[in-house]
Amino acid sequence: MEYVSRVPRPPLDGLIDDLYYLEGASPYPLLTLPPAPSALLIVNLAAPFRVRGGSDVETSEYADGCVVTTPTRAWEFGYPLRTRSVGVHFKPWGLAPFLPMPAAELCDRPVTVEQVWGRSATAELRDRLASADGPHEMLTLLEEELMRRLGDAAGLALVRHTSRVIAATAGAVAIDDLRVSAGVSSTHLARRFKELVGVTPKRLARTHRFTAAVFAINPAEPVDWADLASSAGYFDQAHFGHEFRAFTGLTPTRYVEVRRRFLRENPGHALDGWPLPAG
Repeated sequence: MEYVSRVPRPPLDGLIDDLYYLEGASPYPLLTLPPAPSALLIVNLAAPFRVRGGSDVETSEYADGCVVTTPTRAWEFGYPLRTRSVGVHFKPWGLAPFLPMPAAELCDRPVTVEQVWGRSATAELRDRLASADGPHEMLTLLEEELMRRLGDAAGLALVRHTSRVIAATAGAVAIDDLRVSAGVSSTHLARRFKELVGVTPKRLARTHRFTAAVFAINPAEPVDWADLASSAGYFDQAHFGHEFRAFTGLTPTRYVEVRRRFLRENPGHALDGWPLPAG
């Protein structure tokens, strides 16, 4: 698969981790995406893909693309035989200025791009992207579209600052300390987070802690689970295992087995490092 990404120019870089282009055949028809402290927008330029969100029982098809805020559990993504898309990896708060609805409405509930930006505007954007001369021009067009759509979001400065503190501590910060530092009530802080991130500060901290623990795993080496759990700030190994299953549906050891399989069968693949074969 071909994967091209870059960081957008200011002020988008304060909202977005990267813009990306993806094309080719996936190594597996169905992948599991463990939750991460970020939001995602995909503009699809190939056959429809399939998504089963964390709260969904059934899989749905997405022709024009999808939008999802910070998830609380794993979700499944089914590629067509050949995929072609551009997308945006947003910081946890970064999607809010582009949404016509509270972020909480999209948490674990992926929606189509046209549900967010409208049918005609989405169709026009897809046409321009499909006609572009290569990945870099496509990312420029996407960046220009985002600049045009950039709006205001009440409370963004508060949520951005608090989210950065959570990220800097990998989730190991007392939520009450955040409230006191911000000078607001816990209710106000939680409400703003739900509106702009989709989850509460406590839930975002859990996601950061889980993500830090997962990225500390080297699947090529034996894993000392007790040490890893302690280093990530979990009370004990049992708590870590419970949290891992709640986020992914897998035990930690099963996760490593699947990661090793992915690495063995697809060394150096563009998707290495986070998505996993489903089942």
